[in-house]
Amino acid sequence: MSDLSFATLTAGKPVRIEKNGESICVARVGDQVFAIGDTCSHSDASLAEGDITDFKIECWLHGAEFDLRTGEALTPPAVAPVKSYLVTVDGDSVTVEM
Repeated sequence: MSDLSFATLTAGKPVRIEKNGESICVARVGDQVFAIGDTCSHSDASLAEGDITDFKIECWLHGAEFDLRTGEALTPPAVAPVKSYLVTVDGDSVTVEM
């Protein structure tokens, strides 16, 4: 089952999806698609509302940055990573693996 279509994902504009009870931030960077946990590990804020620069997403609330490829926390105030998910792109079909 496809979660999204590639055509609906705009580079640099993250989207939030719900899958199996989890909130996931899906982001397109160029022709690549990444998925990480949507909730910032520092504060209860949606990362899908943040800004993307290269392979980083910045939490809109306190400015913590996360690597979209790994979920690693890159800057304070966040120190804990967020979960990262494998993403499969098949033609126009984008699937986040749980």
